[in-house]
Amino acid sequence: QVQLVESGGGLVQPGGSLRLSCVASGSILSIYNMGWYRQAPGKTRELVARLSRGGMTNYADSVKGRFTISRDNAKNTVYLQMNSLGPEDTAVYYCNLHPPVPSYWGQGTQVTVSS
Repeated sequence: QVQLVESGGGLVQPGGSLRLSCVASGSILSIYNMGWYRQAPGKTRELVARLSRGGMTNYADSVKGRFTISRDNAKNTVYLQMNSLGPEDTAVYYCNLHPPVPSYWGQGTQVTVSS
């Protein structure tokens, strides 16, 4: 059973930046495609960024040019660098495989963008 633990969220002003981290319990990052997802209040969870095991990245149109997904295989960690944050980015952010495995969802990390 894989465990994924997200961290790095918080309260940030519009225009600010945050870097989220997701630590996996095993050495899976080089085996599977990984994704960052988010769920805003009253909305369904959506894919924000995807990183293939080969290193290719894809982003939702809403975050393209502002967010960057990366990984450190030695640390079993996936990152999401978020710049130029706006109120529309407020959500709980999760990592999971892509496609996601339902039993792998963690608690997520809350990101709130507000002045």
